Amino acid sequence: MDKIIIIAGPTASGKTAMGISLAKCYNGEIISADSMQVYKDMNIGTATPDEVETEGVKHYLINELEPNDEYNVAVFIIKARQYIEEIISRDKIPILVGGTGLYIDALLYGYNLGNKSENVKIKKELQDKLDKFGAEYMHNLLCELDPAEAEKIHKNNTKRVLRALEIYYSANEKKSQSVKKSSAVCDAAYIALTYEPRDVLYERINKRVDIMFDSGLLEEAKEIYDRKYDKSLPSMQAIGYKELFEYFDGKIDIDKSKEIIKQRTRNYAKRQLTWFKNNADVKFFTVNSFDTFGKLFAGVCEYIDERLKI
Repeated sequence: MDKIIIIAGPTASGKTAMGISLAKCYNGEIISADSMQVYKDMNIGTATPDEVETEGVKHYLINELEPNDEYNVAVFIIKARQYIEEIISRDKIPILVGGTGLYIDALLYGYNLGNKSENVKIKKELQDKLDKFGAEYMHNLLCELDPAEAEKIHKNNTKRVLRALEIYYSANEKKSQSVKKSSAVCDAAYIALTYEPRDVLYERINKRVDIMFDSGLLEEAKEIYDRKYDKSLPSMQAIGYKELFEYFDGKIDIDKSKEIIKQRTRNYAKRQLTWFKNNADVKFFTVNSFDTFGKLFAGVCEYIDERLKI
């Protein structure tokens, strides 16, 4: 069975630095398991590592697609499997690094993604309800019918909300239960990083957003905005861009935009933690304020050596 290393966890938990250090230690190459870093020209807002940050370590699934290209969990699985085979063929270790838990688990466990055919009638009825009552109403409805799925979807991601509701009404089945988990198809050391106390993680997120603005997030978002992509595209749902689009539209001021970005990123980090903590195969490494990276890295390596017998 193929051996892989997975570095997961919430945003701003230090996944990139850990992944690069592990790649150097274990002769590995990195596959991004992030649903947004794959898009070109959206580097600052998605925290995509640049050439300096990657330190010469080969990365895949970053800056590969245009913002209007199709990318979802099914596309990720196809591309990630291809890259895993290529990396292993060169006697290197594939290292998945990212915070999109669904993508990681779908690849690792060979999910049956529950790809049910669309019900046109129900789909139209749900769209009519969305137009009449709004996104929050539809998300609240999903919370009542399938709370586990609602927890994973932001209320403004109406495409996913409506799809989950469509599955429920069409098949009388919760989407969260239509995703089937089996035993792992790879021999994986599945690691998640986080910070304690939680306030430390949230403060790191706030500072990270400030740094993004200092690094040119506003200008980067404006370039994307001026291309006039369809706002319903998955890429346009990325936190840090859709909030600035509202600023460019004159709906909110820049300070409010920054505040919302920080709040939504913190909320997203909370959802990520919930996802990984619900997976019994994940080994958590908690970073405390008094820990050094060297101590953390040593602990992670010890676990990988024991788990994969490398």
